[in-house]
Amino acid sequence: MNAPDRFELFLLQDGEKKIEEKVFTGMSNTSDFKILKEDHTLGNLLAEHLKQAPHVLMAGYKIAHPNVPELFIRIQTDGSITPREALVGACKQLVAMYGQLGREFQKELALRQYADQGEQGGANGGANGGHY
Repeated sequence: MNAPDRFELFLLQDGEKKIEEKVFTGMSNTSDFKILKEDHTLGNLLAEHLKQAPHVLMAGYKIAHPNVPELFIRIQTDGSITPREALVGACKQLVAMYGQLGREFQKELALRQYADQGEQGGANGGANGGHY
């Protein structure tokens, strides 16, 4: 079969770097980043978040082939920050944003579980199941 083993899609091999930067000489303030073991999920998320950044002029990504787990992302800035700084900033913002989302989700889940326990306790009490 042509498809790689599943573990090869997300585990880095010895000596592999997760991310590499190559300055793109065809446009000013532009770099190409190759991110290993990632797909459209991260590519789209990063590119769309970068497009919202004030100093980013252009951000886009591509997956060269579906069987090769490599994400290519190109970032051009206005020169006030480097493409690497833009990428690092976007990653930090996304980690913080999704960390907050996770905390809010856990809080809502705990409240829902607490409410469900109260409903179950009320349903077991009294001759009419706790309902009047």
